[in-house]
Amino acid sequence: MTHRKCEEPKGKDDIVNNKTSRRNFIKGLSLVAAAGSATLMTGCIPDVSSASSEELKLKWQEYFKEHYRLMTQEEKEATVARLEQLAKIRDDLDVQMDTTPPQENVLYGYAFNISRCEGFMECVTACTKENNLDRKTDTQYIRIFEMEPGKLDPSTGDGKFYHEVPVENKFYMGTQCFHCENAPCIKACPTKATWREPDGIVVVDYDWCIGCRYCQAACPYYGRRFNWGKPEIPKEEVNPNQHYLSNRVRPKGKMEKCTFCLQRTRKGKLPACVEACPTGSRVFGNLLDPDSEIRFVLKHKKVFRMKEELGTDPKFWYFID
Repeated sequence: MTHRKCEEPKGKDDIVNNKTSRRNFIKGLSLVAAAGSATLMTGCIPDVSSASSEELKLKWQEYFKEHYRLMTQEEKEATVARLEQLAKIRDDLDVQMDTTPPQENVLYGYAFNISRCEGFMECVTACTKENNLDRKTDTQYIRIFEMEPGKLDPSTGDGKFYHEVPVENKFYMGTQCFHCENAPCIKACPTKATWREPDGIVVVDYDWCIGCRYCQAACPYYGRRFNWGKPEIPKEEVNPNQHYLSNRVRPKGKMEKCTFCLQRTRKGKLPACVEACPTGSRVFGNLLDPDSEIRFVLKHKKVFRMKEELGTDPKFWYFID
């Protein structure tokens, strides 16, 4: 049986301002279990039934760590070191995981040229490989919709087309996480497992996500994915260059999403989808840099944002040449 971490105690408004540990919380649950609620405790402990002693020790240390936003840099380094060790023990994988923080004076933005995209899906393939997405269920952070002329709402388009592209008298729109300034998913999360970083990227602490999917219900942009099963990725296809808040292999039962490939972008590279696009439809950059390509697009092109009336202030624009 695979077990899931416990939901946060009622009345806890903001985990970042409350340093109550899961250790103390689980001690409280033990008292409840002793009173006759043993089934509650059953779903709150990690699955260690087949673990070696070293793996068992690492799993428990991981389980009792704090929320990522509360960790010191030393605790973050210890956490990624444990995850690297676990990957080696469990899957014989050599991964390099980091915790590169946001850069100063950077606010990321993205723009999508609907007059250039031809629906080739190279972006989807690149994203799948870069971000260690589940191959069994063909999880995709990016969706491409084939659209009728005059329509600008992807829900009216075809997101499951399987034919040669481009098609005459059609155009293509891509969606993914839009990294909203006023993100509904952040407000909906009961454990504060998702938040917005200073560089504008909305992230998830997968170990604190309880899989309730409230964020998925709150997102108006088709941006969230739920991991129904243990991800299946051929060993030779696992991307070993990982970030704790981005493309590390996610556990079963967690929400995941596009992170603008922060394992790349925080090191000066483009997101995998932008780099792979054969038509130059995708533009990414620093909104605070007046000389960036994204700023040029916003200033000189006809731009619009999806569902602007919702007030979410997405950092993702569509534009036309």
